[in-house]
Parts: sequence; structure tokens; C-alpha cells
Amino acid sequence: MSCDFVLEIEGRPPLVLGVDPRPQLHTPEPIAAIRSYTLELIEALAERIAAVKFQAAFFEALGPEGFALMHELIAGARVMAVPVIVDAKRGDIGSTAEAYAQAYLEAYPGSALTVNPYLGEDAVEPFFRAAERSGGAVFVLVKTSNPGAGLFQDLLVGEKKLYQVVSEWLNQQAEHYRVGEWSRVGAVVGATYPEQVDELRSALPRSFLLLPGLGAQGGTPVKGAGVLNAASRSLYYPGGKPDVQAACSQADAYLKTLE
Repeated sequence: MSCDFVLEIEGRPPLVLGVDPRPQLHTPEPIAAIRSYTLELIEALAERIAAVKFQAAFFEALGPEGFALMHELIAGARVMAVPVIVDAKRGDIGSTAEAYAQAYLEAYPGSALTVNPYLGEDAVEPFFRAAERSGGAVFVLVKTSNPGAGLFQDLLVGEKKLYQVVSEWLNQQAEHYRVGEWSRVGAVVGATYPEQVDELRSALPRSFLLLPGLGAQGGTPVKGAGVLNAASRSLYYPGGKPDVQAACSQADAYLKTLE
């Protein structure tokens, strides 16, 4: 195993499993049930996905046991040679950013983390440097999938929208952190905005694009080099409940549309 996110992700299917656990669907022992179901699901989907994306908020909501569970599952996915993205949307300055980078990127070499760029360049540089040291990657929020994203991301800065300004700066960083054809610096672009996906695919030619919003949020699969379609509820809970066989069928259906 290369333990390098960029090298591992190349050639894998363009589908990402989003893990957003709902404890009410796992009774009577939610922590134990989530653990066993998620590990079984990752193993079943290992050859069908590019990576598994853990949404940190849902684990944090489960308290200390839930937070520990997320780290256990991250380690489990890495043992199964499945690349990992931690969807924590971290963003802070100075030593705090360095601590976040250490906690998620350097603790799990070859893994990726989502980050928020709006505190400025010095707030994201520690993540880029940590990814370079650890063989990881960073996905920077550019155009998010939520309906209200345009309130700030579409604001005009001169003649350009704010997300376009962010993408131009991000492309410069991507060139600096290249690993062959691709970069350790990727972008989060909502699958719910297909026109912007096309636009940003062209604007960020070296970056992997992480596209959340597939399925439950209304996004549809997007073809293209370096595109990672992320499905959470529709793939983790197909039919609204834990079901490994149904998840495999749903993954196959998504992949068929991406052929």
C-alpha cells in the first residue's frame, strides 16, 4: 500500500461512501451497531469506491464514545486499504491549524481532510504542509452543496464571484503541491450545482473535485477525470435503513451511470 492519497485514489471508481451515522437507526446498542455495520459496509464496497468520507459532526454528536469510534473506523478503513477523507471542515489560524492538521492528516498518513479557506492563506497553509509530509490531501471548500451557498460564495469581488476568486487562488496552490498529474490540493464543489462543477473542473485542472450532495440532496452523478462523487444517506442508508446488500446495489447503479 502506497500510503499516499493521490497515488491511491488514481484509478479507483469515482464514488465516495459518506458515513453520517444516525444512532436511532442502530438499536439497542448504537455505538456497537454503527461500528459493525460500517466496517462490514466498507469491506463490501471496497472495490466499488474511491474513498470513504467520515462526517465528523455525526460522530462528535455521539459524545466521547462516538469521537473514539470515528478514529477506530478511520483506522479500520486504512487497514482495508480504502482511502479516507475526514469531512471536518476545519479552518483556524497558527498553532490551532497545525494541531488540527496533526490530528487528522499526520495521525493517518495517506488520508485527506476538508478545510474552510475563509480565515485566509495562513490558516490553510499548515494543512497543505501537513498533507505533503504525510502523503495526504486537502479538500478546500469552494462551492458547497447547500441551498444557501450563494449568499456569500456568489458575492461579486470586482467582476468575479467570490468562489471564483477562491478557485483561482486554489489553482496556484494546487500547482505547488502536485504529485504527477494531480495535486494534494483538491476542492469541494456541490454536485447540486452541475454548471459550476463543469466550470471549476476547467478552472482547477490539477485538483480532485469532491462532489457532495449525490442522492438525498438532489445531486446526480458527474462524469469526468478527477471527479469524486460523494453519496452519504443514499449509499450508507439505502432505503432509509442500514442494509449492506442494498448499498452494494445502489453503488452499482451509481457506477453504471458513470461508465
